[in-house]
Amino acid sequence: MQFGICLLNIAPLRKEANDRSEMVSQVLFGEHFEIINVQKKWSFIKLAYDHYEGWIDNKQIEPVSENEFCSLNSSIPHYSGELVDFLSINNSQPAILSLGAKLPNYHQKKFSVNQQKFSFDGAVFNIQLNKKYLINIAFMYLNTPYLWGGKTPFGIDCSGFTQMVYKLCGYYLDRDASQQAKQGEVLNFLEESEPGDLAFFDNEEGNIVHVGILIGNEQIIHASGKVRIDFIDHSGIFNKEAKNHTHKLRLIKRIIS
Repeated sequence: MQFGICLLNIAPLRKEANDRSEMVSQVLFGEHFEIINVQKKWSFIKLAYDHYEGWIDNKQIEPVSENEFCSLNSSIPHYSGELVDFLSINNSQPAILSLGAKLPNYHQKKFSVNQQKFSFDGAVFNIQLNKKYLINIAFMYLNTPYLWGGKTPFGIDCSGFTQMVYKLCGYYLDRDASQQAKQGEVLNFLEESEPGDLAFFDNEEGNIVHVGILIGNEQIIHASGKVRIDFIDHSGIFNKEAKNHTHKLRLIKRIIS
């Protein structure tokens, strides 16, 4: 088995081994993974964090040893807490770092991977935060444009948004909305919900296709066109500009007690 890490701000994870293939997710800086299948230009990988799989360009992989991979698995994660910031590579080259990037082996504003040394003096998340902070983190993504497969303030999808908000607060969520809907405790009524609980929405076939974070006062923050705040009732999400319901409510889940 081979292992790798991403040392670019964002690398696309694709459905097929082709630049024109659908982007199913993204690999952010510092995310490590197993390399399952290696081809001439592409590798099929499984992310260590959520076991999500896809194809990544070989030029965007930094190989790591099995010992380093295991060390990264067991270390306390540190994440960039700035919307956009810069880190320094080998004390000279600047590189962009976006919210939610992982800082492997981080200690006193410095970290290293193989022979490369990095320094970063921006805000860092590294502890489990109280549930109430979920809303503060969610608001950092307001007006981020919707991007299928996206996980950053440059573009994000609905489940990428919920996963990243929970991750930065120290809580685990699966990658896709249909997977997240299987986690946590079911709430019977909207009135039972608290800020930070998740609401899930289905399509005409009954498949879960959307998710958002409840913020109280009959409102929800979610990624639809952009990360936005809308009203929610027992029927679903009500868009006041369009003056209609845009998503049909299926269930409400509490992930954090």
